[in-house]
Amino acid sequence: MIKKRYGDIFVIVMSNFSPLPVLKGRGSQINPSNPFESTNRSSILVDNSVDDEASAFQTRVIESKASSIVNKVDSIDVPLGWSMNPYQGCEHGCVYCYARNSHNYWGYSSGLDFESNIVVKINAIELLEKKLKSKSWEASPIMLSGNTDCYQPVERHYGITRKLLQCFLKYKHPVGLITKNKLLLRDLDILKELNKDNLVSVAVSINTLDDNFRQKLEPRTSSIDNRLDLIKQLRDNDIPVTALCAPMIPGLNEHEIIPLVQRLAELKVNGIGHIVLRLNGSIGEIFENWLELHYPERKSKVLNKIKDMHGGQLSDSRFIMRMKGEGRIADIIHKQFKVAKQRYHKQIPFSYNLSLYEKQKNPQLSLF
Repeated sequence: MIKKRYGDIFVIVMSNFSPLPVLKGRGSQINPSNPFESTNRSSILVDNSVDDEASAFQTRVIESKASSIVNKVDSIDVPLGWSMNPYQGCEHGCVYCYARNSHNYWGYSSGLDFESNIVVKINAIELLEKKLKSKSWEASPIMLSGNTDCYQPVERHYGITRKLLQCFLKYKHPVGLITKNKLLLRDLDILKELNKDNLVSVAVSINTLDDNFRQKLEPRTSSIDNRLDLIKQLRDNDIPVTALCAPMIPGLNEHEIIPLVQRLAELKVNGIGHIVLRLNGSIGEIFENWLELHYPERKSKVLNKIKDMHGGQLSDSRFIMRMKGEGRIADIIHKQFKVAKQRYHKQIPFSYNLSLYEKQKNPQLSLF
């Protein structure tokens, strides 16, 4: 065996350079240290002979009562004003997820902890209704979720997202959703009612047509076929859909841009957006370890291409640039999307209806 060091993380690889078996159903295989803790809890799993549901990293749900639920989004490069997250942590396990770093504030690591310790905000519905009933609140689209997926597996049991949608419908308030999970179709009945008044839109995140790659990168998300079917069923019901091709990872999935845009255009999505990969905080450690396990022969090339997009670094906190990157590699990605959309896709405009919520709050306005 050969032991390799990445900062505080040790990775053990077989002497013939074949990576160890990965922990089934998990994106991260390590728990990088929480920067807010004095104890170094970094670890690498070397015994993956047991199924993960029987291991120490089976999913653990923590019920919590939040003090607030609707958050102001103060970012010039994120096209939404408000978001709300009924869950913290995400069992989908997407290895690149920027939200991993936020798990540190809850006392957990951004690695395996993020996808195996899920915080459920059990009072989310009450908090949303309180916000919508507030005299100071003015109609503005609220995004579910913006941080972690509101249709991740735990939603099957708690149904918080469905109840939140019912609340939005009750108050005739606009809402957006972003997901990688076909579970959203469970709530198609409510979405259709919201859509009658232009109160809803859905963003489906999809960055590959290769489900084998998806299983490594986003292990517990819906399959690519199921995500494409999700888009189809939403569009068949005239529900606005934006396809978010994110993240684009040079050396791994940028070769799929043309066929991906073509397939999404065939489904008549309203819009297609894309974001390049950035690896802030401890996500860099997690992603490097993931490459070592799944694509060791490509590791150096992929990391160098990512650095090329972000001024020689894996991380990038600069507004605008953190999403689009810069330099030759980023330019090639952007040009491919531009050419593909010019060739295959025609944007279908959509705008939220902001007027009905005011009438709901002030019934006398409906007299005018």
